[in-house]
Amino acid sequence: MADKIKWALDPAHSEIVFKVKHLMITNVKGEFRNFTAELTSTGKEFDADSIRVNIDASSIYTNNTDRDTHLKSADFFDIEKFKELTFAGKSLKKIDDENYKLTGDLIIKGVSNEITLDVKFGGINRDPWGNEKAGFSLSGKINRKDWQLNWNAALETGGVLVSDEVRINAEVQFAKQ
Repeated sequence: MADKIKWALDPAHSEIVFKVKHLMITNVKGEFRNFTAELTSTGKEFDADSIRVNIDASSIYTNNTDRDTHLKSADFFDIEKFKELTFAGKSLKKIDDENYKLTGDLIIKGVSNEITLDVKFGGINRDPWGNEKAGFSLSGKINRKDWQLNWNAALETGGVLVSDEVRINAEVQFAKQ
Protein backbone atom coordinates (compact mmCIF):
# COMPACT_ATOMS: atom_id res chain seq x y z
CA MET A 1 0.00 0.00 0.00
CA ALA A 2 1.32 3.44 -0.95
CA ASP A 3 2.13 6.02 1.70
CA LYS A 4 -0.27 8.87 2.35
CA ILE A 5 0.90 12.24 1.08
CA LYS A 6 -0.15 15.35 3.01
CA TRP A 7 -1.06 18.55 1.18
CA ALA A 8 -1.40 21.97 2.87
CA LEU A 9 -3.29 24.96 1.55
CA ASP A 10 -1.30 27.69 -0.20
CA PRO A 11 -3.36 30.69 1.00
CA ALA A 12 -1.61 33.16 -1.34
CA HIS A 13 -3.07 31.26 -4.31
CA SER A 14 -6.48 30.30 -2.91
CA GLU A 15 -9.88 31.95 -2.44
CA ILE A 16 -13.41 31.17 -1.28
CA VAL A 17 -16.08 33.45 -2.75
CA PHE A 18 -19.86 33.47 -2.74
CA LYS A 19 -22.61 35.28 -4.59
CA VAL A 20 -26.13 36.09 -3.42
CA LYS A 21 -28.86 37.78 -5.45
CA HIS A 22 -29.76 41.23 -4.08
CA LEU A 23 -33.11 42.95 -4.75
CA MET A 24 -33.79 39.97 -7.03
CA ILE A 25 -31.93 41.79 -9.85
CA THR A 26 -28.15 41.61 -9.27
CA ASN A 27 -25.57 39.49 -7.50
CA VAL A 28 -23.47 40.67 -4.58
CA LYS A 29 -20.10 38.98 -4.15
CA GLY A 30 -18.37 38.23 -0.89
CA GLU A 31 -15.40 36.24 0.27
CA PHE A 32 -13.82 34.70 3.31
CA ARG A 33 -10.28 36.00 3.53
CA ASN A 34 -8.89 33.64 6.20
CA PHE A 35 -9.19 29.89 5.97
CA THR A 36 -7.11 26.76 6.25
CA ALA A 37 -7.45 23.46 4.45
CA GLU A 38 -5.63 20.17 4.22
CA LEU A 39 -6.01 16.93 2.36
CA THR A 40 -4.14 13.71 1.71
CA SER A 41 -3.52 11.60 -1.34
CA THR A 42 -2.25 8.19 -2.21
CA GLY A 43 -0.16 8.87 -5.29
CA LYS A 44 -2.32 11.03 -7.53
CA GLU A 45 -5.60 9.87 -5.95
CA PHE A 46 -7.04 12.22 -3.32
CA ASP A 47 -8.89 10.94 -0.25
CA ALA A 48 -12.27 12.56 0.47
CA ASP A 49 -12.32 11.69 4.15
CA SER A 50 -9.09 13.64 4.65
CA ILE A 51 -10.41 16.92 3.23
CA ARG A 52 -10.83 19.47 6.01
CA VAL A 53 -11.54 23.20 5.70
CA ASN A 54 -11.77 25.72 8.55
CA ILE A 55 -13.03 29.21 7.70
CA ASP A 56 -12.64 32.19 10.04
CA ALA A 57 -16.19 33.61 10.14
CA SER A 58 -14.91 37.07 11.07
CA SER A 59 -12.92 37.24 7.82
CA ILE A 60 -16.06 37.76 5.72
CA TYR A 61 -15.61 40.64 3.28
CA THR A 62 -18.14 42.09 0.81
CA ASN A 63 -16.53 45.49 0.11
CA ASN A 64 -19.13 47.21 2.33
CA THR A 65 -18.40 47.76 6.03
CA ASP A 66 -22.06 48.03 7.10
CA ARG A 67 -23.00 44.85 5.26
CA ASP A 68 -19.97 43.00 6.66
CA THR A 69 -20.95 44.08 10.20
CA HIS A 70 -24.51 42.85 9.62
CA LEU A 71 -23.26 39.50 8.26
CA LYS A 72 -21.10 39.06 11.38
CA SER A 73 -24.11 39.71 13.66
CA ALA A 74 -26.57 37.19 15.12
CA ASP A 75 -28.84 37.81 12.06
CA PHE A 76 -26.34 35.79 10.01
CA PHE A 77 -23.03 34.19 11.10
CA ASP A 78 -23.08 35.28 14.78
CA ILE A 79 -19.29 35.37 14.99
CA GLU A 80 -19.29 36.02 18.74
CA LYS A 81 -20.70 32.52 19.32
CA PHE A 82 -19.55 30.72 16.18
CA LYS A 83 -15.96 31.56 15.25
CA GLU A 84 -15.63 29.11 12.34
CA LEU A 85 -17.42 27.51 9.44
CA THR A 86 -16.10 24.02 8.74
CA PHE A 87 -16.26 21.49 5.95
CA ALA A 88 -15.33 17.82 6.31
CA GLY A 89 -15.18 15.66 3.19
CA LYS A 90 -16.96 12.29 3.12
CA SER A 91 -16.72 11.11 -0.49
CA LEU A 92 -14.95 12.16 -3.67
CA LYS A 93 -16.42 10.55 -6.77
CA LYS A 94 -14.28 10.67 -9.88
CA ILE A 95 -16.32 11.51 -12.99
CA ASP A 96 -13.36 11.66 -15.40
CA ASP A 97 -9.68 12.72 -15.29
CA GLU A 98 -10.57 16.32 -14.38
CA ASN A 99 -14.04 16.26 -12.81
CA TYR A 100 -15.20 15.03 -9.41
CA LYS A 101 -18.17 15.32 -7.06
CA LEU A 102 -17.15 16.12 -3.48
CA THR A 103 -19.66 15.39 -0.73
CA GLY A 104 -19.16 16.42 2.86
CA ASP A 105 -20.61 18.10 5.91
CA LEU A 106 -20.74 21.90 6.04
CA ILE A 107 -21.18 23.31 9.54
CA ILE A 108 -22.37 26.90 9.95
CA LYS A 109 -23.61 28.26 13.31
CA GLY A 110 -23.47 24.77 14.78
CA VAL A 111 -25.81 23.39 12.10
CA SER A 112 -24.45 20.56 9.96
CA ASN A 113 -25.78 19.71 6.51
CA GLU A 114 -24.39 17.53 3.78
CA ILE A 115 -23.53 19.31 0.53
CA THR A 116 -22.11 18.20 -2.80
CA LEU A 117 -19.73 20.40 -4.79
CA ASP A 118 -18.48 20.09 -8.34
CA VAL A 119 -14.69 19.84 -8.40
CA LYS A 120 -12.39 20.37 -11.36
CA PHE A 121 -8.88 19.05 -10.80
CA GLY A 122 -6.43 21.45 -12.44
CA GLY A 123 -3.50 19.08 -12.12
CA ILE A 124 -0.17 18.91 -10.35
CA ASN A 125 2.84 21.04 -11.24
CA ARG A 126 6.04 22.44 -9.71
CA ASP A 127 6.49 26.12 -8.93
CA PRO A 128 9.78 27.91 -9.77
CA TRP A 129 11.18 26.99 -6.32
CA GLY A 130 10.61 23.24 -6.80
CA ASN A 131 7.49 22.92 -4.64
CA GLU A 132 4.92 20.43 -5.93
CA LYS A 133 1.44 22.01 -6.13
CA ALA A 134 -2.06 20.66 -6.84
CA GLY A 135 -4.91 22.92 -7.98
CA PHE A 136 -8.68 22.60 -7.75
CA SER A 137 -11.74 24.68 -8.70
CA LEU A 138 -14.92 24.03 -6.70
CA SER A 139 -18.46 25.23 -7.26
CA GLY A 140 -21.90 24.58 -5.83
CA LYS A 141 -25.07 26.05 -4.39
CA ILE A 142 -26.62 25.96 -0.95
CA ASN A 143 -29.83 27.29 0.58
CA ARG A 144 -28.72 29.56 3.42
CA LYS A 145 -31.91 28.82 5.40
CA ASP A 146 -30.72 25.22 5.82
CA TRP A 147 -28.15 26.71 8.26
CA GLN A 148 -30.65 29.05 9.98
CA LEU A 149 -29.33 32.11 8.12
CA ASN A 150 -32.90 33.36 7.88
CA TRP A 151 -32.77 37.18 8.00
CA ASN A 152 -34.49 38.92 5.10
CA ALA A 153 -36.68 41.88 4.21
CA ALA A 154 -39.74 41.93 1.94
CA LEU A 155 -39.76 44.35 -0.98
CA GLU A 156 -42.70 46.64 -1.74
CA THR A 157 -42.76 45.34 -5.29
CA GLY A 158 -42.81 41.70 -4.16
CA GLY A 159 -39.91 39.40 -3.59
CA VAL A 160 -37.15 39.70 -1.01
CA LEU A 161 -33.99 41.69 -0.42
CA VAL A 162 -31.64 38.69 -0.28
CA SER A 163 -32.09 35.37 -2.10
CA ASP A 164 -32.02 32.07 -0.20
CA GLU A 165 -29.68 30.54 -2.77
CA VAL A 166 -25.97 31.13 -2.25
CA ARG A 167 -23.51 30.17 -4.98
CA ILE A 168 -20.10 29.09 -3.76
CA ASN A 169 -16.89 29.11 -5.78
CA ALA A 170 -13.39 28.33 -4.62
CA GLU A 171 -9.99 28.23 -6.25
CA VAL A 172 -7.55 26.33 -4.08
CA GLN A 173 -3.93 25.39 -4.45
CA PHE A 174 -2.17 22.92 -2.18
CA ALA A 175 1.53 22.34 -1.55
CA LYS A 176 2.85 18.83 -1.10
CA GLN A 177 4.33 18.44 2.40
